[in-house]
Amino acid sequence: MTKVSTIPFQNTGFFSKTICDYLEEKDSIKHFYNNFPRRENFKKQIELKQNSFQKESRETLVKSLKSQYKNIKTSSKTQKNIEFLSDENTFTITTGHQLNLFTGPLYFLYKIISTINLTEELKIEFPDCNFVPIYWMASEDHDFEEIQYFNFKGKKIVWNSNETGGVGRFKTIGFEEVFNEFSKLLGSSENAKKLRLLFRKAYVEKENLTEATRYLANELFTEYGLVIVDGDDVDLKRQLLPYVAKDLFENISYNEVNNTIQKLQVDYKIQVNPREINLFYLTDNLRERIVFENDVFKVNNTNIEFNEDELLYELKLHPERFSPNVIMRPLYQEVILPNLCYIGGGGELAYWFELKQYFDKVEVPFPILLLRNSALLISEKRSKKLKKLSITDEELFLKQHELTTKKIKEKSTFEINFSKQRFQIETHFQELEKMAKATDKSFIGAVNAQKKKQLKGLDNLEKRLLKAEKRVHLDLVNRITELQDELFPKQSLQERNTNFSEFYLEYGGELIPKIKSALKPLTGEFIIIRL
Repeated sequence: MTKVSTIPFQNTGFFSKTICDYLEEKDSIKHFYNNFPRRENFKKQIELKQNSFQKESRETLVKSLKSQYKNIKTSSKTQKNIEFLSDENTFTITTGHQLNLFTGPLYFLYKIISTINLTEELKIEFPDCNFVPIYWMASEDHDFEEIQYFNFKGKKIVWNSNETGGVGRFKTIGFEEVFNEFSKLLGSSENAKKLRLLFRKAYVEKENLTEATRYLANELFTEYGLVIVDGDDVDLKRQLLPYVAKDLFENISYNEVNNTIQKLQVDYKIQVNPREINLFYLTDNLRERIVFENDVFKVNNTNIEFNEDELLYELKLHPERFSPNVIMRPLYQEVILPNLCYIGGGGELAYWFELKQYFDKVEVPFPILLLRNSALLISEKRSKKLKKLSITDEELFLKQHELTTKKIKEKSTFEINFSKQRFQIETHFQELEKMAKATDKSFIGAVNAQKKKQLKGLDNLEKRLLKAEKRVHLDLVNRITELQDELFPKQSLQERNTNFSEFYLEYGGELIPKIKSALKPLTGEFIIIRL
């Protein structure tokens, strides 16, 4: 039976000041978002979006989605959700993610499940409305090195490609070799066979990375009605054209985001910086920045250039060639979707905070920002080990040396703590300081130097004693270290390293339902799932 517990994000040590302050709704960050993610605020967001999103935009969205899904076998629930989007009382909850190989790290699942679960909660809260979970594929992204691999049992499974440009258009050439490498590591269980089939159908049998990722996400989540959106779409891009023109000719996003950054950086680290033009020029094998130099618009690292009239004509003729960067992509999403809320990780929300003033300027409603669920999956075997070692949930998140030190001190037959001796030295030298002040003040320096020397010596003795105890209890230290390394690979969160396939091997088709039952999108805490 799955057991669930939580601890505050702030207590994990893995989340930034920006995110912790947001979760606590501190005044220093309130100017950089609109409605905070609470149930009652979704009513305000529904009204805001309902009044601004046009019927024509809904018709375009549904038409594009039907075209994108024409060769995909999907569930009746997903098909209904696409149809629902035509209705003015239907709204979306959206998450976005890169096209990571075989989903990449676990948090790909957490993002989408958080999105699905929130739509279900909102349907209960607002029964007269429909809520559609959206996965926005980052098909136009060109950071191939970030997505070309996944980790499986400590090994990196890598796909190499010589193509350039938007990764979604990359042909799936070379995946047969990747499949063979992965297949050898999987074993011969029934769940291993299912993983092989899933990988082969997605990556070996599909034509490009967009199709492969859409197939994979659809297979994993279609029963929950997930709708997958590919922004690399001419009809969807056409709706963005007025904002693209403002960015090209008026530098609206550059000016507004920079103004926000000046205020935000007083208290917080800046995640991304805008460029004067926040658009790429996109064709097959090409995604390069558009720059304005010497009264001409140029495509960086190419010979392509336009004057203003030529660029306006190119915009009208080929809207699909204008690809938003990290600054403009959120706007693109909110322009084409009847969206209420964006669910993302800490880094994503940090750059969304930079965009509030820009959204206000171009009169597009700013969505509710929700930190995705983060989770730690613990198998039954590892749960038993933790219990045997008496390691609590909170202790799991300690730095490794702090955890081993704490457990050695608990295990030791004597107290490895010289605080009493330290107090005695402090008391003794207080008397000497009084004597020095009453007789010869020049003596105070010598007294303080001696005090410092003795306290430092005591600290060194305590460290040596602890080191000796760690040698005595070396087996305990090794067991703690090995277990924490398994749960926190590279001393980082499991969700940022481990692929779902490691857990699927053990739990098969039960894995996603188990995770889904545990994740609560509005809980505001880190979730520990004992499978």
